[in-house]
Amino acid sequence: MRALKGQNIIVLGLVLLALITPIAAASFGAVPISFADVLQVFSHGLTQANNSQDVTGGSAITQRIVLELRLPRILLAFVAGAGLSLAGSVLQTVTRNPLADPYLFGISSGASFGAVVVLTLLSGSGTLMPPESLNAPGIWVWLQWISLPIGAFVGALISVLIVLALAGGGQHGQIERMLLSGVASSFLFGALTSLLLYFASPQATASVVFWSLGSFAKASWSVLLLPSLVVGGSFGIILAMRRQVNALQAGDETAHTLGVNVAKIRLNMLLLCSLITAVLVATCGGIGFVGLMIPHTVRLLLPGRRPLLLTVIVGGLFMVWIDVLARCLLATQELPVGIITAAIGSFFFLLILRRRRVLA
Repeated sequence: MRALKGQNIIVLGLVLLALITPIAAASFGAVPISFADVLQVFSHGLTQANNSQDVTGGSAITQRIVLELRLPRILLAFVAGAGLSLAGSVLQTVTRNPLADPYLFGISSGASFGAVVVLTLLSGSGTLMPPESLNAPGIWVWLQWISLPIGAFVGALISVLIVLALAGGGQHGQIERMLLSGVASSFLFGALTSLLLYFASPQATASVVFWSLGSFAKASWSVLLLPSLVVGGSFGIILAMRRQVNALQAGDETAHTLGVNVAKIRLNMLLLCSLITAVLVATCGGIGFVGLMIPHTVRLLLPGRRPLLLTVIVGGLFMVWIDVLARCLLATQELPVGIITAAIGSFFFLLILRRRRVLA
């Protein structure tokens, strides 16, 4: 009873934090804005953002900063953290590998390679632009814009196939083989990506290198659309199939006895995780270890449960505040979020390995 009460307090705290975070996070940036001013902007809404008769010049600028720059960035960071956490949780369940996540599984590296192929070989510019900023007529604009996530998705699929082929179908040592296969796949696609950048132009190389470290600097309302649809739709599909997915955690034989088509469910979930990761990598660059840290953290906070919704919320909140830290840690420049998540995630990964060794 006491443990249940403590879990309810944690859930309530997360809900309150989710309500406060957009307002608090919008206060940080190169131009400091007070919490009260941000709250006033949110209370007025979008209708008065361009109404010069109702607001002063200063408040109009504040509204544009909050609504056009910071709010899309906060929402994109939340979607990215939620999507990576969702993908990590599903990967850990369907592979029965507690160390699985899109980064360690090699999916992120494959998606990065596919995106870099599009950026350096097909577009030749090495820049990431929303569709309204592309100088091309008609449908060609959208073909250029959508080619990046498509290339990332193809690369992610190739990486998943390599990992599954190297891991084999046996149960003995499969967890370790999957992890090592994912690391090998990451090195392979990392080498291929470096080879492409070596022969690319200096401008394209500099742009792609900064993007590959992970950033939400190019967030806008148009950029936010595709990852929101993909992550939201994938979350709905996984929720609808959560019983079959959770059955895989008990083992393939047990899942078969429960009437679950193990091969089909596992393949569908791997495809969904690849799609989520590819779209987020194409939009935000490589952000590692989020899918590893957040599911484990939620399970530690709420033992005995598998709250997928809370995993998504915690992942989104975590990424929003990591982005705030990346914007405010250095006075004159922005630090890529992938550097911070890699530093935290590496330490977390070592703790998991130590814990597994103790339990063994």
